[in-house]
Amino acid sequence: MKGLILLLCSYVAVDASLAPFITPCGPSDSSCMKSSAQKAVPIMAAGLPELGVKPLDPAVIDLVKADQAGLKLEFRKTTVKGLRNCNVLNVKRQGLKQSIELKCSATLVGEYTIGGKLLILPVEGDGKYKIKIRDIIVKVQYELKEKTAKGDKYWSLSTWKYTSDLQGGAEFQFQNLFNGNKQLSDTVHQFANTSWKEIFEEVAPPIVKAIVAKIIEEVAKFFDKVPIKDLALE
Repeated sequence: MKGLILLLCSYVAVDASLAPFITPCGPSDSSCMKSSAQKAVPIMAAGLPELGVKPLDPAVIDLVKADQAGLKLEFRKTTVKGLRNCNVLNVKRQGLKQSIELKCSATLVGEYTIGGKLLILPVEGDGKYKIKIRDIIVKVQYELKEKTAKGDKYWSLSTWKYTSDLQGGAEFQFQNLFNGNKQLSDTVHQFANTSWKEIFEEVAPPIVKAIVAKIIEEVAKFFDKVPIKDLALE
């Protein structure tokens, strides 16, 4: 009897999906794919150490640099919180081409250095920062390749691109602007938080791209460990 129990346990362990929270869906069943992806969001965000997937909420972005339109930016030691609450708006799959559209709100905190012109205002500063983002729509399109290992087929991420559209607003807080000059700092913050959409498009794209890249990096690890049969119906 003991031997039979061990045999059954062994069978269950081998047969069980590595991602039981995923519902395999057919390529034309967009409702199923959306529901499955939504269920996966908080689980993936919490991390899956048994699959080598690091947590995405919070996510940590070590360094982002940008030099564009006369504005130099550097974000350091950024912590991103809130991705576990993203809403899945749409999922599509056509062969090895897939896309997902999400609506997210997040808070970013870290250290920054900025210098140059922020639209029409000269700006400089070095210190801590906080950016609150409300309802950003992010659409990621990616292409996959198939590989075979140990008798199973797996996806591997080939190329990806994304678009984003901030709809709900953004709030910017930069400590130590102009070496602590309150009057100049208040002027910049009032301008930034009034013209949030234009400022976001000027300041945020590098850090948004870094966040998307971080998500893609962890999803790629997930695909590397979980066979296609557990993720999709052909």
